[in-house]
Amino acid sequence: IDNRETWGKKIDFLLSVIGFAVDLANVWRFPYLCYKNGGGAFLIPYILFLFIAGMPLFYMELALGQYNREGAATVWKICPVFKGVGYTVILIALYVGFYYNVIIAWSLHYLFSSMTTELPWLRCGNSWNSVNCTEFNGSLPENGTSYAKYKHTPAAEYYERGVLNLHESSGIEDLGWPRWQLVLCLVVVVFILYFSLWKGVKSSGKVVYITATMPYVVLFVLLIRGITLDGSMKGIKQYLSIDFNRLSDPEVWIDAATQIFYSLGAGFGVLIAFASYNKFDNNCYRDALLTSTVNCVTSFFSGFAIFSVLGYMAKKHGVEVKDVATEGPGLVFVIYPEAISTLLGSTFWAIVFFIMLLTLGIDSAMGGMEAVLTGLSDDFKILKRNRKLFTFATAFGTFLVALLCITNGGIYVVTLLDEYAAGTSILFGVLIEAIGVSWFYGVDRFSEDIERMMGFKPGLYWRLCWKYVSPAFLLFVVIASAVKRPPLRYDNYVFPEWANQIGWGVAMSSMLMVPFYAIYKFFSLPGTFRERIAYCITPEHEHHMVAEGKVRQFRLRHWLAI
Repeated sequence: IDNRETWGKKIDFLLSVIGFAVDLANVWRFPYLCYKNGGGAFLIPYILFLFIAGMPLFYMELALGQYNREGAATVWKICPVFKGVGYTVILIALYVGFYYNVIIAWSLHYLFSSMTTELPWLRCGNSWNSVNCTEFNGSLPENGTSYAKYKHTPAAEYYERGVLNLHESSGIEDLGWPRWQLVLCLVVVVFILYFSLWKGVKSSGKVVYITATMPYVVLFVLLIRGITLDGSMKGIKQYLSIDFNRLSDPEVWIDAATQIFYSLGAGFGVLIAFASYNKFDNNCYRDALLTSTVNCVTSFFSGFAIFSVLGYMAKKHGVEVKDVATEGPGLVFVIYPEAISTLLGSTFWAIVFFIMLLTLGIDSAMGGMEAVLTGLSDDFKILKRNRKLFTFATAFGTFLVALLCITNGGIYVVTLLDEYAAGTSILFGVLIEAIGVSWFYGVDRFSEDIERMMGFKPGLYWRLCWKYVSPAFLLFVVIASAVKRPPLRYDNYVFPEWANQIGWGVAMSSMLMVPFYAIYKFFSLPGTFRERIAYCITPEHEHHMVAEGKVRQFRLRHWLAI
C-alpha cells in the first residue's frame, strides 16, 4: 500500500518543474549563445537536440520517478548495481547548492541596494571606487578592450569592489573573511529555502506560485520597456541575424548540446524527486512535453528583453552591440543594471529586475535541495521521520560551505565550483542513468511501466531515442566537455594548477560513487559469481526468479528488445 504524500494540486507540480528548469542561465547564457553562434541559425541545432535528447531524457526522468515513487537513489531498485549513480546526482545537487545560493544572495544584495533615489552604480566617487573609475559619455575605453570587459565603469566597480570586495584578494589562495553584508543576504536566502521546503511538497508547491510566475511578469514588463528604447531594434536584429555559415563550426553544435542539456536540468535527481510525489496515473508524457517546451521558449523570449536593452546601450555609448554583449554574472550584475540606471524611474526598474533574478534562482535552488532531501529520505527512513530537522541540517550545512564563496576572493571559489561541480560529472551521471534504464532494466519493460500508469505505450520514436540516440548524444557531449578544457580563469586571473586539481577532485568525488557502489553491491550479495551478477542487474521484486535460474538479462532477446 502506498502512503506517499502527493502534490496538493497538479499545477503545484508543473510550476515546480518549470520553476526549477527556468533559471538564471535562461537569461544570461542562452541569448548570448544564440547571438554568438549565428543568431537564428543556432536554433537549428538547439531544437534538434531538444527533440532527440532533451525531451526524451526529461520524459524518462519524470516517468521513472512517478512509476517507482522513489528519490534518485532508491529508484534503482529496478537495477540495484546502478544505485551509485543516484548518490552521484544527489552529491552534484548538493555541490551546486553551495555556490548557487551565493548568486541568489548577490541578487538580494543588489535588490536592497536598489532601494535608493540614486542607484549606487550610477557614478564614481563612492567609498568603493578606485582612482581609475571612469564615467563614459559616448566614448570608449582607449586600450582596445570591449566595453563589456572594461573594469572601471561605475557599474563594474560596484560589482567587483562594492559588492564582492574582490580587489582585496590576490587570488584563490587569499580568500580573506566573508563580507557581513553578503552573510546577511545568504542567511535570508537559506531561511527562505528552509521554510519553503520544511513541510515537503505541501509547502514548496505553494511557494512556486510566486517564484515560477514572477519572472514571466517581469520579463514581459522589461521587454515592453526595452523595445521602446532608442536603439533597441539594432540589438534585436543582432540577436536574430541568421548566419548559416556558423553551422559548419563544431563549437556551435557543442554549445547547443550542452546548453539544452543543462537548461532542462535532467540528471540532478530533481525531476525524479518531483515526479515521485505525483499521482500514479498522472500523464507525465504531456507534462514532459509542456514543461520542456516552456523552458526553451522562455530562453528565446528572454533574449528580446536582454538584446533590446543592449542595443540601447550600444547606441548610447556609440559602440557596436558586440562591444556590450556579454554573458553570465557580467550581464545581469554589470551591463544590465548600468543600462537600467540611465532610465527614467531607474529605481523601479532595478527593483523589478532584481526581484526577477531572485525568483529565477530561488525555485531552482529549492529543486536542487529537494533532490537531496527526497533522495536521502527515501533511502534512510530515519531522515524521513525527521524531515524538518534534516531540512535544517542540509540548509545549514549549505550555508557553512557557501561562506567560502562570499569571502573577498569568493568569486574564485564560485568560478571553480561552477566549472567542476556539475560539468563533466552531471553528463556522466545521466549517461549512466540512461544506459541503466534503457539497456539493463530494458526499454521494453520501462515502456510497460509507462503503459500501466497512463494506459498507452511510448511510441517507437521515444524508445529509439532512449536506447540509442540519447546515450550517443550524451557520450558525444561528455567527450566534448572533457576534451575542451582550457586552464580555468576568471577574466585575467588564471587559476593555479592546484586549484584545477581540487576541481577535478570535486568532480571525481561524485562520479566515483558509481564504481564504488557497484563493487560494494557485488561483494555484499550471496551466491556464485553468476548469481551475484544476476542479483545485481535484476529488479529487486524479481529476485526470487534468480534462484529459479530465470534471468532475462542473460538472454540475447533482452538486449535486442526495443
